[in-house]
Amino acid sequence: MRSLIAVTLLLAFALLTFVPAQAQLTEDELVQKYLGMREKTHVSKTGWISGSYSLDRINRNNDYNSFATYASSQLPTTSISWLGQANIVGLDFGLMLKKNFAISFGGEYWMKFGENQSGDFAYTPPNQAASVVDGLQSEISVYGINANLQYYFYNAPVNGVGLTKLAARVGFGAGWYEAKWDLWQTYQNLNLSTSTPTGDNTTFKDNSIGLNFNVGIDYPLNKWDLGLGLDFGYQYLNFDQVAWYNSADEEVVVTYAGTADSRVELDLSGFRGKVEVKKFFSW
Repeated sequence: MRSLIAVTLLLAFALLTFVPAQAQLTEDELVQKYLGMREKTHVSKTGWISGSYSLDRINRNNDYNSFATYASSQLPTTSISWLGQANIVGLDFGLMLKKNFAISFGGEYWMKFGENQSGDFAYTPPNQAASVVDGLQSEISVYGINANLQYYFYNAPVNGVGLTKLAARVGFGAGWYEAKWDLWQTYQNLNLSTSTPTGDNTTFKDNSIGLNFNVGIDYPLNKWDLGLGLDFGYQYLNFDQVAWYNSADEEVVVTYAGTADSRVELDLSGFRGKVEVKKFFSW
């Protein structure tokens, strides 16, 4: 009996001296284990911000060019040029998703293009007396936001490191765009509700979804984590409801033959070249 009591007291003493040390050791181990888990679960990410310039070569076969030819026949001392190209500036934010995929979001502004001639010009539209136009304006501006998905099939930027060598990619995207078209004040438009023309105008507007496809390369500049991007692609962008609405909520449009069937769609689709400076960063 005494031996049993002695063994019990010895075990109790051992537990009293061992448990605090073991508890302290377990706490240290838990801290180290937590830190180790943090290191494993925190995966470094790589992203970039960029500024870009694009040149869009607009397809020549479009309604605006038909309008330009039609309106020029009513301007005996001058003419309206066809649309050729548009200059575009943009700003983007991108993020590497997995090993070869990246996503970017951004916005772009198309600098005004079209016609803006100063001076006085004779103007004689159908069914309207001859007049003098003080400044011949037919200017278009576009702005929009977009999202793009890129697949790097050669030397993708490395998460936590960035762009280290020449990389090649393909991508596609979509965006939401708005167009504004300013014509000279006395342009003879067409009221679709009354089927009559008037010479009183404000800005013609429309919005549309744009789609694009591109191939490109990124080249590291080896300074300040900068890279140079070069892209070539095609964008589909067609504004097919260009109009303004008068106080009676009647739709007023531009035409290329003076009829409702010749309503002008601003089809700005075309091939595009893009130069982009990217600033890579990791966290």
